[in-house]
Amino acid sequence: MLTHLHIAHYVLIEQLDIDINHGFSVITGETGAGKSIILGALSLLTGAKAEQRMVKEGCKKCVVEGTFDVEGLHLEEFFAEHDIDFDPDENLCLIRREVTAAGKSRAFVNDTPVLLGDLKQLCTQLIDIHSQHQNLLMGQGHFLLDTLDAVGQGTSLLPAYREAYTAWREAKARLAALKQQQQEDADQADFLTMRCREIDEAHLQTDEQQELEEEADMLAHAGDIKEGLYGVLSAFDENGADVAGHLRQATSALERVARVFAPAATLCERIDSARIELEDIAGETERIASRVDFDPQRQTVVDERLRLIYDLEKKHRVESIAELLQIRDDMAERLDRLACGDEALAEAEASVTQTEKAVREQVHRLTKARNAAAKEMSAHLTQTLVFLGMPHGVVSFSLVAKPEPDSTGADIATLLFSGNANQTPQDVSLIASGGETARLMLALKAFVGERKTLPTIIFDEIDTGVSGKAAEKMARVMQQMAKHCQVLSITHLPQIAALAAHQFRVYKSEEDGVVTSHIIPLSAEERITEIAHMLSGEVMTDAAIENAKALLGQQ
Repeated sequence: MLTHLHIAHYVLIEQLDIDINHGFSVITGETGAGKSIILGALSLLTGAKAEQRMVKEGCKKCVVEGTFDVEGLHLEEFFAEHDIDFDPDENLCLIRREVTAAGKSRAFVNDTPVLLGDLKQLCTQLIDIHSQHQNLLMGQGHFLLDTLDAVGQGTSLLPAYREAYTAWREAKARLAALKQQQQEDADQADFLTMRCREIDEAHLQTDEQQELEEEADMLAHAGDIKEGLYGVLSAFDENGADVAGHLRQATSALERVARVFAPAATLCERIDSARIELEDIAGETERIASRVDFDPQRQTVVDERLRLIYDLEKKHRVESIAELLQIRDDMAERLDRLACGDEALAEAEASVTQTEKAVREQVHRLTKARNAAAKEMSAHLTQTLVFLGMPHGVVSFSLVAKPEPDSTGADIATLLFSGNANQTPQDVSLIASGGETARLMLALKAFVGERKTLPTIIFDEIDTGVSGKAAEKMARVMQQMAKHCQVLSITHLPQIAALAAHQFRVYKSEEDGVVTSHIIPLSAEERITEIAHMLSGEVMTDAAIENAKALLGQQ
């Protein structure tokens, strides 16, 4: 439950710290005093969108911080998964949101930064804020299904259903993709066959292009190459002198003195090694020169072969023979797939049939559980409406099958309601008045709260459109709810405020032209005065005071 709330520099709030008790509490105050500001701060704490306007004018940032007692909620796995410090002896969870004047926000759990999505996930297990617009949810199928699942067995059945549904959806997607691919392959079969044949008939070799390009360069420059090679040979035999012969003479001269002069032997070896290398270079140059000849016919063959390769590469938008061969293999694979298409299609269709059967089995279980929950809820809600001053109120659920299951199941849920005798129940969103909707939503929340562990529930003027005895009955329902969880109600009705165990008052003050909102806990005497004001308005009367005492005495 929420044990402490700290708000700083939020809209009209400068600094606010309040301790919140277990049980049933109310927040009261004049219209415009700032009750909605308190609710906005609480919503920010649970992951609502941050906006620049939230930061009090002239401040750099606002901070909203809530301390929760999480004993018995089994959140240890969440804290461990998100690497958040948690002391099981204290069982406290500190949640903080900070919003800068630029509109940027940060979220923290036990002083550990967390993603907004993770914060929302955590807060769904800590607090439920019912704002006035949520009454509209009763007309929305997804809300009703979630409610039925929460109070029935649907929550435990949904994981298996969604796993089966995902498998079915993926199987259908694979079948559709296969059919589309086969149609595309069939439409292009002749084209693919022609392209494959075109590449096959070229008899391409992986390294062929590089070799041909080198040969083409040689043929194009055969004269220059041959001239250069003969220039090398000429250098070895300049002016008729044999360079190798001169080196042999040098070696012989050194050999004669090597026996008496040691360095001569080393020089002899080096000269002889150079001679051998030069003779080898000369021989290799001569062999290469003998192979270099300008051959117009060979040049034509090479050029045509390269032109064929380049044309194929351009046509298929690649730059190498290896890529061409890969494209050929891919096209051949598509043709093979087309040839074996019936078998693959049969397998894909069998997978769809099998997974759809599994979905239908899970749908049956889920719908059965929802129908059981709907029957139980209908009886309980109808009984609660009678207590809330609607003796002819009748509630039921309509569950109609969807044309095809989706991620939520195969049910379309509608809440049917009748507030008068002999009136056929109809869609609640079409016929229920504001007061009827408020009482119906309270009855629904009370039913869910008794069956689902939810430490804190906050009502924002759920009593809209209600007054007198009906308001008192609503307060009695909240009292009953407070036996199972912490209930905090923002209200403008004295009948509800008087039956709460604790009361807070929101008010505004102005100093030097700056308006500030405050919230304070009220003592027993202060509650009499506050409720009397709620009864009589600005002018306090003795009758209002006595009436306030009487209302408070009903607890």
